[in-house]
Amino acid sequence: SNISTDASNVERLNRWSCALRMFETRPILGYGPGTYSFQYAPFQHANEKTIISTNKGDRGNAHSEYLGPLSESGILGSITFIAILLAVLSTAFRLYYSIKDYEMQKLLLVTILGLVTYIVHGALNNFLDTDKASVPFWGFIAMIVAIDIYHKNRGEEKSDTESEN
Repeated sequence: SNISTDASNVERLNRWSCALRMFETRPILGYGPGTYSFQYAPFQHANEKTIISTNKGDRGNAHSEYLGPLSESGILGSITFIAILLAVLSTAFRLYYSIKDYEMQKLLLVTILGLVTYIVHGALNNFLDTDKASVPFWGFIAMIVAIDIYHKNRGEEKSDTESEN
């Protein structure tokens, strides 16, 4: 509600604008992974700066899981990140509708909801560049992969048993 007056919110808008300007300058490969905080200062406009803005390149990130990779890795990096998300979600939904075990289905649903929550929140903030905060994201993906492998192995066991009979 206070997006135009709160320094933190205005700074977030400043960082998003910088990320988009960085992308416009290097749209294919970007500036390199992990370089946003060192590169964004020249892309700030004086009228967008706040009391917490810095030119030192020692604080902050793009505050978006989507704009950060866009500025750091260009369109190729962003497409790769989105492809990972789509592949994981596609696998998760396929599994959800194919699993017959109700308890496993509930576990998968909670995992999907957690991942989707993280993905939606990623539009407003980013934590994948922070090791401790990125654990839920990669943990949800690992759980979906583990459930997929477990489900495939159970399916193979059944088909092997059925073929012996």
